[in-house]
Amino acid sequence: MKAATVELEKTQNPMRTVRIEKVVLSAGATADNLAKAKKLIELITGRKAQIIASRKRIPDFNVRPGLEVGTRITLRGSAALDLLRRLLGAVENKLSRKQVSENHLSFGIEEYIEIPGIEYQRDIGIRGFNTTIVFTRAGLRVKRKKIKAGSVPRRQYVPKEEIILFMEGNFKTKFA
Repeated sequence: MKAATVELEKTQNPMRTVRIEKVVLSAGATADNLAKAKKLIELITGRKAQIIASRKRIPDFNVRPGLEVGTRITLRGSAALDLLRRLLGAVENKLSRKQVSENHLSFGIEEYIEIPGIEYQRDIGIRGFNTTIVFTRAGLRVKRKKIKAGSVPRRQYVPKEEIILFMEGNFKTKFA
């Protein structure tokens, strides 16, 4: 009996478990549309949105450093999971394999009125936004910490296939 539990522990390494680190909602806009995008993201999450300012100059798009070009909100923990379930309902739990990359998954919602429980707001109009889900494993803090930062091997990152399996198992998401 004891040998079987030791064998089971070897196959299920807790450092290899995949988890959701954060869910980021973002929308790009300028001037009046920026205020509408900020209001939209705050309506969906119930939290205060952050304004994103440009750092680079892109003359073709009339973008200069310091120009406000978007808004975003980062959610973690149970609030992120609850919102993620609602957002996946808006896309009918169907995503494309092209939307998955190493360590993250991104998808867009074209119209916010598709989200269950959200009604049309006249002052916002019809707008969309992007959602990014960041996946991680235990131990990645070693790479990010300021004091005594270390390197992390590639096997510690979450590959595309594991993200798909995680989403299919935990959220019943279908990938095309």
